[in-house]
Amino acid sequence: MRPLSALGMAALGSGIIAITYGLARFVFGLFLPAMRDELTISSTMAGVIGALPFLSFVFAILAAPWVTQRLGVRRAGVAAAALAGVGLMTIALAPSSLLLAVGVLICGISTGLSSPAMAEAVSRVVPPRLRGRVNATINAGTSVGIALAMPAVLIWAEAWRSAYIGFAALAALGALAAYLFLPRDDRSALPSLPSLASLPVSREQWHAMARLSGLAAGMGCASAAYWVFAPDAVIAAGGLGSSQTAWMWLAVGLGGLTGGSAGDLITRFGSVFSHAAGLVVLSASLVLLALAPGHFPLALASAALFGAGYMTLTGFYLVRGIEIMEDAPAFGPVLPLLATSVGQVTGSPLAGWLVGAEGHGTTFLLFAALGLAVAGLGAWLLWERVGVDSHAQG
Repeated sequence: MRPLSALGMAALGSGIIAITYGLARFVFGLFLPAMRDELTISSTMAGVIGALPFLSFVFAILAAPWVTQRLGVRRAGVAAAALAGVGLMTIALAPSSLLLAVGVLICGISTGLSSPAMAEAVSRVVPPRLRGRVNATINAGTSVGIALAMPAVLIWAEAWRSAYIGFAALAALGALAAYLFLPRDDRSALPSLPSLASLPVSREQWHAMARLSGLAAGMGCASAAYWVFAPDAVIAAGGLGSSQTAWMWLAVGLGGLTGGSAGDLITRFGSVFSHAAGLVVLSASLVLLALAPGHFPLALASAALFGAGYMTLTGFYLVRGIEIMEDAPAFGPVLPLLATSVGQVTGSPLAGWLVGAEGHGTTFLLFAALGLAVAGLGAWLLWERVGVDSHAQG
């Protein structure tokens, strides 16, 4: 079979990320109100369950470079999509909150496996000058998956189980596409995977990665409230209908497509501006929803801003991580994406507790303030170390 072109790799990678991130991980919040009603889940419990895919992602992405090396890019990609299907089907059939939690845990594992596998595949088939653009485009596939949830909600309304069965079928198709088109490895010819301590990178590059990961953790925490509780906010606090939340998630997906330009944004405007701009946009989305949860046009604007900010930032962390760890591309996304999930694991139950204690509006305003604080910290750290970062890129 002919090797994938850069465009083909971008399309295939975006599709797999759409399934593992968009459908298996981030669509959960959209269906949470209906799940809470049927399974009698409290706000605090919803926050804990919402944190589980982020938690399992942490462990999965730590293992993902080793898994990719042992299985090869093709088998790792198939495993990621297949696990997404298993997790989605488990959610669809869950008779209780316990099995619902098991399903979202499995979905988080699929997400953690997919990014390093796609990063390694890009390094195999895409010319170096195009890798930043292709990796950012693949990362923006999350937005495609989120947007796909919109017609599912409109068609099935409160029938979230039917929607998840449909998502599981798409995951099966993704696993088949990964098997057919991802590059095949001769595992006996693969070199041994180095440990993190033995990677051929300098001390300055490790420091750059640590700073990047710290900022990613802060952003992950700030974003957690929106992912888990935005639909709940517009329904419970704003009085909007579940079909209107579907349009919100479509706006998140469409806004998030701008994240595909993260690589070009870094090249044109530099790390300091790109990072700060993404966090300001993300924080603005939280403020807007806090102030007007019942105003549908403003809720749509908030969703589009959130999608644009979040996907630009995750694209930023992905592209910069791969640039810093250029000699080991499968490791590039690991630490910043791991840190993002650590922040989300912390932020999700915190948001659930605050929603129960103070309400949606106060919760979203506090998380917006956190986002602005991370923006300020990032401007200082990235500005102070811009010379080191430039060295790492070179």
